Order: sequence, then C-alpha cells, then structure tokens
Amino acid sequence: MSDLHLHPLALDGLFSVEHKAHGDARGRFARLFCEGSLGALGAPFHVRQINHSHTVGEGSVRGLHYQLGAQPEAKLITCLRGDVWDVAVDLRAGSPTFLHWHAEHLRAGDGRSLLIPAGFAHGFQVLSAEAELLYLHSADYAPGVEAGLSVHDPRLAIRWPLAVKNLSARDAGHPWLDPHFTGVHP
Repeated sequence: MSDLHLHPLALDGLFSVEHKAHGDARGRFARLFCEGSLGALGAPFHVRQINHSHTVGEGSVRGLHYQLGAQPEAKLITCLRGDVWDVAVDLRAGSPTFLHWHAEHLRAGDGRSLLIPAGFAHGFQVLSAEAELLYLHSADYAPGVEAGLSVHDPRLAIRWPLAVKNLSARDAGHPWLDPHFTGVHP
C-alpha cells in the first residue's frame, strides 16, 4: 500500500497528491515523494531539480511560469509554511482544456501537494503573512526556454482571491497571450 494517493482534478494530468502521515507522541512523518509509487499510480515523475521559495506579504504572487520546447517540466508543489492559492494553467496544444486553469488552496501540514504535468504554467498567491514552497521539477531549469504569462491576462481570467501584489519585475513584464498562441508541445 502506498503512502501517496492521487486525486484527479478538473484538468487532465493534474492531480492533488495526498500524503499519508504517520504520527505518534513525537510528532509525525510523511513521505512527500516516491518515484516508484507515482509511477505505479500512473503519474510517472523523475526529479531533476528541487527548489525552495520563501515569499512574504499576503497577496504576493509568483508566476505564471513554464518552459518551452525540449525542456518542458512537470512540477510537484508542497507548501511547507503558510497558505497559498496554487494555480495551474493548461497550455498543451490540442488539449480539450487548453487555456483552462485550476487552483488549489495548499496549507502547511495539510498533507497535500499539487502534481502539475509538463505543458502547464504555474503560479501561486500567498494567503498568509508568508509562505514557503518546495518544488520538485522533472527538468533542469533552462533560461533559454523559460516563459511566462501575465497574471492579469483577460484571456485566462484567473480569479485571484486577493488583490495581486508584489510581482517581481520579470513577472510583471510577462505578456498577455498572443491571439494566435496555439500552445506548447510537451
């Protein structure tokens, strides 16, 4: 029996991952990742890179980021401290949910992660004074193929729960989608 359980979400390939916690008088233990278990559950994921972010300021947003071409990346996102509203946008060419988005409220200690497939953009908004996220990536960061979308793009119409604040200069400069954008090919 696996300590990880996948719950399919509204967009194909997007999953909430539940971590079974084992507790005793000392506290608790939970497996956050197991390549074998995810593969056996039909969501293979190989880790190439692990990142950690610390974001301060309720309403702060990071994103929406993705990689193009030969370096598309899947992500497994876990909230370690605070609360975030984690957003995934389907950018896969030909997908029946192309340009649809889905968000999950992730909280530290809630026993859940968000598994985002390659071909999606990702971003999040901090719902607490600060938040820390652990990101597992299936591909190396490749600055030559990084891309981003505007968090305010009317074509996406993302309903952020709070006013968007504290965008980095890079994130604030992401363009709206070109009307001829046909997607990415993961």
